[in-house]
Amino acid sequence: MRTAARVDANQAEIVDALREIGCSVQILSAVGKGCPDLLVGYHGVNYPIEVKDGEKSPSKRRLTHDELVWHDEWNGTVYVVKSVEEAISVVTSGRNK
Repeated sequence: MRTAARVDANQAEIVDALREIGCSVQILSAVGKGCPDLLVGYHGVNYPIEVKDGEKSPSKRRLTHDELVWHDEWNGTVYVVKSVEEAISVVTSGRNK
């Protein structure tokens, strides 16, 4: 049986900020198996985003084994963000456009 997904403390704040600027946000945290925490849509582009808590030490922000495998096997871009500012930058910087 799978244990409950751990959600980083800043995830709700990041989700709210992304929605405030017009993003669609699907929370995927419960999927597990290394899948990114969020799927964000903005101006016709999708952004899989892994959320890490920027307030934690670098060792506590490392990708898990499952996340490393998922990222390695994904044939596309996946973003890792530690703050609202980083998340907004991902979707507004014109990446993947």
